[in-house]
Amino acid sequence: MATQTERRIATAKELFSMTDDGYRYELVRGELRQRQLAGGEEGFISSDVAGSLGLYVKSEGLGKSYIATGFIIETDPDHVRAPNVAFVRRERVKAIGRTTFYWPEAPDLAVEVISPNDQNSEVNEKVADWLAAGTRMVVVANPRNRTVNVHTPDNTITLEMGDTLDGGDVVPGWQMPLSDIFAD
Repeated sequence: MATQTERRIATAKELFSMTDDGYRYELVRGELRQRQLAGGEEGFISSDVAGSLGLYVKSEGLGKSYIATGFIIETDPDHVRAPNVAFVRRERVKAIGRTTFYWPEAPDLAVEVISPNDQNSEVNEKVADWLAAGTRMVVVANPRNRTVNVHTPDNTITLEMGDTLDGGDVVPGWQMPLSDIFAD
């Protein structure tokens, strides 16, 4: 008689309490997914975008920016994603307040930087997850071809070198040239 292995469902609380083993994890509908630590290129692109966005958001009092922070985008089973960079509007930050746990909702803006190990299907899944959870803009920076895809619930546009990323109505007034995002 064959036995069937049952997949164990993890919770956001268990993920948050895990011992650091040198990897990053996301929780996708209760399933732990191991991710590699960011490599140099992913790290400096994330840092440059986070620096530009963070300074602008703070100077304009628009809300809070986050780096590699977990966001609970579904529960039962729990679904926790962690974009490279994120932004949450001031009104939402004030309504929820400070938290030491994962942010309990999707961000307004999620920025994903494609790493060498990311598969297109995984990136597409993340974009779909963010948009389904209510994220208003998902920015995907692709160092391989130096493009940025900007996804909103209604549209997707591709920016190339020479173009400028614009925060639109999600982060009004914030702009970052792709030459800055992919600076050598």
